[in-house]
Amino acid sequence: MAIFRAHDVSQLSDVELVEQVDKLKMELIQYRGKVSAGGAPENPGQIREIRRTIARMKTEQNRRTLA
Repeated sequence: MAIFRAHDVSQLSDVELVEQVDKLKMELIQYRGKVSAGGAPENPGQIREIRRTIARMKTEQNRRTLA
């Protein structure tokens, strides 16, 4: 999983943003499923970081549609 910072997100194209958000959402679903099944998370902060990265990307998408 790649963590994107705001600067990295702003350099992605619209199509790349959509693709990355979809990938991260799937990864988040898989990670949450693993944890809810009783598995210990390898990196406990990973769910939080994935959620924040998705939020950064969605914020950039909104910024582009409003501009």
